[in-house]
Amino acid sequence: MDRAWEADPPDVSSAQPAGTLQVRPLVDRAGWQAAGEVSLTTRPAWERALGSLAQQDVEVCHLELSAVTFVDVAGVSALAVAAQGLPEGRRIMLEQPPAALGRVLEMFWPGLRGVEVVSR
Repeated sequence: MDRAWEADPPDVSSAQPAGTLQVRPLVDRAGWQAAGEVSLTTRPAWERALGSLAQQDVEVCHLELSAVTFVDVAGVSALAVAAQGLPEGRRIMLEQPPAALGRVLEMFWPGLRGVEVVSR
């Protein structure tokens, strides 16, 4: 079973068209790599990936976001809820997220435990 989730059919080009999100498991560490945007149409795939992160039995779950171009506030909210549901001592490491994601986290969830942002 392919554990990648997509909100739209796969695109054969290397660039992500607007309104798509691809989420695939990382091969070298626990977590996911996302590409595209998190919005109303792609949120189900985003929330499935976040739910899967929360179920992994590892201290650090990686979420590689360098190819994510946009995350709406509801997508950031889903991330915050997932982080709040993690057991004590576990965290989600956001790797190279869009700058706005970190700003929204800081604005609405300052000091949120369970999320570590590694910027560009």
